Amino acid sequence: MRIGFDARYIRWDEHDGISRFSVGLVSELANLVSNEGGDELVIFVSDERQLALLPAVPHFMVSAPTSAREPWVAKQINRAECDIVFSPMQTMGSRGRTYKLILTVHDLIYYRHRTPPRQFSLPVRLLWRLYHLSWWPQRYLLNRADAVVTVSEVTARLIQKRRLTRHPVFVVPNAADAPSDSRPQPWRSRGKRALYMGSFMPYKNVDTLARAAAVKTDWEFHLLSKCDSHTQDRLRLLAGGGHLIFHDGTPEKQYRDLLSTSLALITASRDEGFGIPLIEAMSQGTPLVVSDIDIFHEVAGEAAVFVSPDDPQGFAQALGELAGESYWSRASSAGLERSRAYSWEQSARLLFDVLKQTVHARSVR
Repeated sequence: MRIGFDARYIRWDEHDGISRFSVGLVSELANLVSNEGGDELVIFVSDERQLALLPAVPHFMVSAPTSAREPWVAKQINRAECDIVFSPMQTMGSRGRTYKLILTVHDLIYYRHRTPPRQFSLPVRLLWRLYHLSWWPQRYLLNRADAVVTVSEVTARLIQKRRLTRHPVFVVPNAADAPSDSRPQPWRSRGKRALYMGSFMPYKNVDTLARAAAVKTDWEFHLLSKCDSHTQDRLRLLAGGGHLIFHDGTPEKQYRDLLSTSLALITASRDEGFGIPLIEAMSQGTPLVVSDIDIFHEVAGEAAVFVSPDDPQGFAQALGELAGESYWSRASSAGLERSRAYSWEQSARLLFDVLKQTVHARSVR
């Protein structure tokens, strides 16, 4: 079996969720293919800088996923003579393909919260908005594939509820890179810091965290992602005398260091496709205080404190409880145990099984 992996969504400057998903999966998939023998893996990139983050396997340069050539990208992919191609997104062009295709749906958030990601150009944002005005474009794309992957049972149920595809839907969960130190720092080595790792899109509901900071003035609230000055000013007003610390982007090592020396990771998001920061925190023994939504229950199980996303007092109260060593240590241990359910190796094995199953299944178009 010759497998193609669409690595064009990998960001070489700073990972987003899809970039992490791509790198984690393809690295472990390369190991599986190498160890089992008899199969081949090739990767497709659109920028040579992506290669620095990828395993040493054959690669092909193709057009970028935001290119006007995307609807016909299969004509470029065909030259690799793959039996099957996996893409970590659902928008990969498929016209004229000669291989089986698996597409990925990470979430359906933008049907409920339609503000497009700000990093895209205006034309792409307009197309994004139009795409999410109805379900038929999604159905059209997914039905042109042979199978669909998603990262959670929550999204799998939504796909089935909306009847977005007539093809099989498989769950291949996200994971997190293993921490460099297998022994998490104890309570006494940590400061009263609550970390937020995520964007400032409206559905992320960072306003609730700022209001919680106004209540919990003895804690520092570290907001780690890039944030424009207007948003910073608005959140500072909401926080009043609370301590908001804006990092405006956090290098990987600094992020790991903060996770290992802070008492909690916190998020009041109203919607998520998964929540990789939750696994990253749990693997460092850092307890979670998160919004009470289905996906966080799926990811964290009983290893988190769940609070209504509209209850800043509830977030402040939960942080206050974590300031006690006994309570914190129990929460830390529960998170460590839960984090063992996730690894890129396990997810790659699931994907490898899906690839083999799909190659040998009869095509339904």
